[in-house]
Amino acid sequence: MKRYNPKEIEPRWQKVWEDSKIYQASEDPAKPKKYVLEYFPYPSGAAMHVGHVRNYTIGDAIARFNRMNGYNVLHPMGWDAFGLPAENYAIKNQISPRKAIDENTDRFKKQLMQMGFSYDWSREIDSTDPKYYRWTQWLFLLLFKKGLAYQQESLQWWCPHDKTVLANEQVEAGRCWRCGHEVEKKSLKQWFFKITDYADRLLDDLDDLDWSDAIKTMQRNWIGKSQGAAVTFKLTGLSSNNEHIEVFTTAHDTIYGTTFMVMAPEHPLIEKYAQSAENWLELKQYIDKTRRKSELDREIEKQKTGVEVQGLYAINPINNQKIPVWIADYVLLGYGTGAVMAVPGEDERDYEFAQKYNLPIIYTTEEQEFVNYQTELKKHRKNYKLANSGEFDGLDFDEGRIKILAKLEKTEAGQTITQYKMRDWLISRQRYWGTPIPIIHCSKDGPLAVPEDHLPVVLPEMESYEPSGDGRSPLSNVPEFMNTTCPKCGGPAERETDTMDGFACSSWYFLRFADPHNDEAAFGREKADFWLPVDDYIGGAEHAVMHLLYARFWTKVMYDEGLIAFQEPFKTLRNHGMILASDGNKMSKSKGNTIEPDGLISQGYGADTIRIMELFIGPWNQAANWSVEGMGGAHRFLQRIWTLTQEYLERDEARQAGALDDTIVESDILKAIHKTNKKVSEDLSTLSFNTAIAALMECVNQLYKLKEQDEFTNLDTWRYTIETLLQLLAPFAPHIAEELWQQLGHEESIHTSQWPAYDESYLVEATVTIVVQVNGKLRGEVELAADATEEQVVTAAKTNEKVAGYLQAQTIRKTIYVPAKLVNFVI
Repeated sequence: MKRYNPKEIEPRWQKVWEDSKIYQASEDPAKPKKYVLEYFPYPSGAAMHVGHVRNYTIGDAIARFNRMNGYNVLHPMGWDAFGLPAENYAIKNQISPRKAIDENTDRFKKQLMQMGFSYDWSREIDSTDPKYYRWTQWLFLLLFKKGLAYQQESLQWWCPHDKTVLANEQVEAGRCWRCGHEVEKKSLKQWFFKITDYADRLLDDLDDLDWSDAIKTMQRNWIGKSQGAAVTFKLTGLSSNNEHIEVFTTAHDTIYGTTFMVMAPEHPLIEKYAQSAENWLELKQYIDKTRRKSELDREIEKQKTGVEVQGLYAINPINNQKIPVWIADYVLLGYGTGAVMAVPGEDERDYEFAQKYNLPIIYTTEEQEFVNYQTELKKHRKNYKLANSGEFDGLDFDEGRIKILAKLEKTEAGQTITQYKMRDWLISRQRYWGTPIPIIHCSKDGPLAVPEDHLPVVLPEMESYEPSGDGRSPLSNVPEFMNTTCPKCGGPAERETDTMDGFACSSWYFLRFADPHNDEAAFGREKADFWLPVDDYIGGAEHAVMHLLYARFWTKVMYDEGLIAFQEPFKTLRNHGMILASDGNKMSKSKGNTIEPDGLISQGYGADTIRIMELFIGPWNQAANWSVEGMGGAHRFLQRIWTLTQEYLERDEARQAGALDDTIVESDILKAIHKTNKKVSEDLSTLSFNTAIAALMECVNQLYKLKEQDEFTNLDTWRYTIETLLQLLAPFAPHIAEELWQQLGHEESIHTSQWPAYDESYLVEATVTIVVQVNGKLRGEVELAADATEEQVVTAAKTNEKVAGYLQAQTIRKTIYVPAKLVNFVI
């Protein structure tokens, strides 16, 4: 009997698939298309571990299943290779980023090919290839020409370790999302993309996406749309010259309860006037302390702190009351106007602040006690009439809101506006390893687009590319790159030396896969129309706000420009759970707990065993701990399929017909495989990989038992059963399925065969087991024909030996019957 040897069969079939180009996709209108894509892998390390592999195993199972169901499948692969992690890896290992990426992508590609993933490698792309980033630059210029890319000086998050600015989305709990170091604020001239112009469309179009509610909620919260009123307060004191400040509020009906004003510590007006305050030193210390905190830290910090700007006041426009001005770090400069009217009787943060600093509290409802406006507005505040609200006392909530706003508008102190939490996307990076921004700065003509026929602006080779930390990119030290001529006046000019945020590269790569070798455009319209949008997008939840939001933004810009016919890039988003180390910790090189697929393959497990393990370990969208025991179980499962097939082949070859004529056994064989077929087909359609594999395992166990009874008497039935079993196995374990399929005499690949259909007639059970309860407690079971009547079932249940003892001398008050499931006697 042939032995199952993954080390021998897997490389052989990988070579056959590569040579035959079996997975290459073409625009075939005769078949419905399916575009399956996993997140663009980032080769910032030397190798992938089994946590990464889960992502690609899920995508490959979906792609293979769809191919066998008659779809024309595009399943491409490439490399998102620009950015900080790759550059930091190169610095750490003292090699050039170019060499680091080439080495890492070679290793990654080898690992992916070892796993037998069905990628169309003819479409492979690399974001660091000038043939690719030429079009990233072209798309930057599209935004620039549409007024969606602009440069301005402002305070930005700065990572002193990575020596570059970060977008708001890239700061997590006051730390750089990549390196984990604390960040600070720095004033620099930066490039931005005007994503805020698309805020409403990005928000509204979420409703139509087949994404998880959690991811859509994260995007909605980040965009942070709120409707309310802009109210103007006049400042007085400290030589403020009657300057005004505007606040945004969703609760203008509470304005009579405003007892103090709170401004962000870094607000320009505070910097302008606070030096005149008697407590300037205290204010300065607080401002400096605030600058070291991230916005997230300030938002979630439980203990509210602040300092009064002594001598500075605001005038409430609704009643001309003079109220003190404070600074507090729970107010953010980047949201709203950087100032809030504090209403401690209706807002929890204001209430805590007022309690701590003994500030007045005015309640603006007749209830006269604290009601958190934000959480209890609709269910609570609406039930009471206004109080302490001047001429509006006694009005109900809805009428009072309308009339108070009307008064503010009449005095030009207020107006209805819509506000967003999301800020424009900061795209500049003061690092070497990124796509050069295609802008030329001329002292006469200002910033100008590099002419399109001069693209790409090629990133020059540099021996010393480490960031200096002075706020300038290393490219500023390369005169032959920086010095150029103005495309408008012909005079001396300088190139922009900042590079783009790596997320620019991944904001459109899904389009390039549709037409990766196009030298005339980023992609052809016909090919984009054929393949896009992506049908199944698979990856972790780590890019819920950044990559996904940016890609949606760029897609809408391209739609507006007429380049594509769709407004959303990803129809369905599949966010998988993380594979953790066996002890439940996250896998990482620093912890030394990563498990690489190469090592498992070399140990003899094989890629198919890893794939089975990745999908069987638990529901695909939940985290799971890696298990050495699980690997052993997955390998034994495949060995059993191998052995079953070999035993059949030996019997078939010998043509030992046998003397048994047991049609019941034949029926049981077909019943087992058709039942499994239905289960696996349905589970694969819903991505229930673990239960599909469990059904295959149960089926194999049944077939072994039936084989012991039948000894392969019904050879035709067994052939059909084993062939169907292998087809059901193929999306999960492609190598062993292909090998055994060929051994069964097939010349075509199992992966181009038609997915098997199941016969409903074999799914009808001849008998059913009925549970019998007495007063809701299990007392026995009866097995009857599936078409037994209720009367027959109840009679059989009463006379069951175990049940009868409980019913003896008892009065049955009620009989509850659930067809084909249970009988419950209430006594």
